[in-house]
Amino acid sequence: MPLLIDFKSGDKLIINGSVLENIGGNTKILVHNKSAILREKEVLSQEDAQTPASRVYFELQGAYILLDPAEREACLARFEQRLNEFIAACPNALDIAIKVRDHVHNDRIYKGLKEAQNLIKYESNVLHKFSEQLKAFLAENELLPEDDAADEPKQLQGEAP
Repeated sequence: MPLLIDFKSGDKLIINGSVLENIGGNTKILVHNKSAILREKEVLSQEDAQTPASRVYFELQGAYILLDPAEREACLARFEQRLNEFIAACPNALDIAIKVRDHVHNDRIYKGLKEAQNLIKYESNVLHKFSEQLKAFLAENELLPEDDAADEPKQLQGEAP
């Protein structure tokens, strides 16, 4: 089944490991065969992979877009390691992690990436709740100056790619 992509001016796509950028006007691309495609908004840089869930996503992204079988297998091995680390740190997200792993083991890596975005959202919510609780505790015990209380939660919040 062909995939129709709206490719706006300035947008980037990765198709089978190649980065394409639209330097003209808006256009549409019709992809007729099976290809590994990521839109710019779905790409996570290594520098931005700073949390356990984002590291899971980053390794899975590499497995999805890299064509070299050895590189792909290395990414999948690191993905498994990172996913196990995430589960150990956040066992309440096991259901989401199992869905990610099932997609990957059934060679549906793109669907695994989409599910891994839910890991990132879950992690972000956990970090936000922790930040709020810490802020309340510090304020209650007069350990946090008033000016710092407003800035603290913003540093821990994140968004899925």
